[in-house]
Amino acid sequence: MNGAESLVHTLVGGGVRVSFTNPGTSEMHFVSALDRTEGMRCVLCLFEGVATGAADGYARMAETPAATLLHLGPGLANGIANLHNANRAASPMVNIVGDHATSHRKYDAPLASDIESAARVVSGWVRTSQSTGAVAQDAADAIAAALAPPGVISTLILPADVAWGEAGGPAKVPAVPARAQAGKDAVTAAAAVLRKGEPTVLLLGGHVLRKRGLEAAGRIARSTGAHVIGEMLNARLERGAGRFTIDRIPYPIDQSLARLKDYRQFILVGAKPPIAFFAYPDKPGRLYPPGAEMHVLAQPADDGVHALEWLADELGANEPAVLEPPSRPAAPTGAITFDSIGAAIGALLPEGAIVVDESVTSGRGLFAFTKGAPPHDWLQNRGGSIGYGMPVSIGAAIACPDRKVIALEGDGSAMYTIQSLWTQAREELDVVSVIFANRSYRILRNEMTNLGLGNPGPKAIDMLDLRRPDLDWVAMAAGMGIPGARVDTIDAFCRAFGRALRARGPYLIEMVF
Repeated sequence: MNGAESLVHTLVGGGVRVSFTNPGTSEMHFVSALDRTEGMRCVLCLFEGVATGAADGYARMAETPAATLLHLGPGLANGIANLHNANRAASPMVNIVGDHATSHRKYDAPLASDIESAARVVSGWVRTSQSTGAVAQDAADAIAAALAPPGVISTLILPADVAWGEAGGPAKVPAVPARAQAGKDAVTAAAAVLRKGEPTVLLLGGHVLRKRGLEAAGRIARSTGAHVIGEMLNARLERGAGRFTIDRIPYPIDQSLARLKDYRQFILVGAKPPIAFFAYPDKPGRLYPPGAEMHVLAQPADDGVHALEWLADELGANEPAVLEPPSRPAAPTGAITFDSIGAAIGALLPEGAIVVDESVTSGRGLFAFTKGAPPHDWLQNRGGSIGYGMPVSIGAAIACPDRKVIALEGDGSAMYTIQSLWTQAREELDVVSVIFANRSYRILRNEMTNLGLGNPGPKAIDMLDLRRPDLDWVAMAAGMGIPGARVDTIDAFCRAFGRALRARGPYLIEMVF
């Protein structure tokens, strides 16, 4: 057994069953080992940013790490934007990054680089395997590190000669610590805050945004009158009919300041104090009012669900949460507007759907129209680096093959990782991609106003415009093996979306407005 084989057997034995790959010469022994080992699904991605984003989506839904296979430092660099997003989402992942053979490093070959330094920017654990005898244990340690709460990106660098040299057998993954539980003092303090009767927010983030954590928060809200709000962007939120509905902090700074201005007490459960996404002249960076108090019930790595349930019991909050009743808007007709987009998706969203949201400007009204739709999951871009949505939809679809995945994409964002469509087609993934083709980086036009820069002039407009030529999304999808439709009314969108939801396999809808 060579080093690459011992690595692959360790990954499979440690529960890593999917590898999103973009290999090169230095990884050929690892590719060969994957070929000869049962239990690992290998998914080829035509760009490393697709591979890293797919591993993020897989982790969010499977709650276990996938592997990526990246080619040297430049391959890692190509994947860093979506590694940044995955890191912010606390998605567990094991990157395998090939490197030159140790004997070749002295020649300073063209692809040589400082891989460890680059990896540390987006990884919680980094190691270079130094020998074939160590590589299996290195892989086991990488898996354990990735699974440590709240979820970590591990990057293992594999020199070519470590991969091809003779090695021993696989290694066993060390025990992974459980999430820490809140202390009695934190629960008692939070209960005291809630008993004051002052305007109070339970601000939730991370793993507490699932059914059990939400229902515990709903019990507290019903008993105390506290408001429950989610962070601005969330890795995964369970919502829909039969679940406790929460609002999120709005993205636009004026809306977020107005939303939070009356609260004097914030209890953080898996969340951080709310801040603006960017700095703006003459506006605060903190979204909470001056003098507001922050109380930490559970850190992101802690067991926030246990903490909420303990707090509910401490308060005697025995009445169940008020759950969202089933409701759907009527299917809209006429022009495409932000409200009609929300109504159309709310009218048709199927039970169990996984919504991967990178709709940017076009999707800001979606939450109000979909809250009573059948139960579904909503995934957002925690890191803010665009090009996340289509790769994440790949990983989500592989993690949950029995569920429909709906990728809501701005046209500018989708162009960053357009190669995702090819992998969707090759793997026959059940993903509906909706491209909001407003032919511009519309969010940046809004940001110019927020920054007090007035209306953009001709040069600025040219830098924010996606015309000359117009992107043909249906043709691009067809060129990568995916059928599609272009629509310019909301009636046509409803028909196309309905057809796509009833069918199996990838489909793309270009919504022009």
